[in-house]
Amino acid sequence: MPCFHWQKSSFSSEGNNCLELAIAPDGTLRLRESDHPATAIAVPRAGLHSLLATVRHGKPGRPRP
Repeated sequence: MPCFHWQKSSFSSEGNNCLELAIAPDGTLRLRESDHPATAIAVPRAGLHSLLATVRHGKPGRPRP
């Protein structure tokens, strides 16, 4: 597995209960929970945008080009 530069969410507190994000060499995003760092999911940018729009507004957003 490639070595990723993980960034913690600015909404996460200190400790091991954090959402972390990294960009893979192919441009897809990786998400993981800091409690389980060996498990990460790959998501396209449009997918993450839709997820965040749903969390923020309660409805799916349109992917950005």
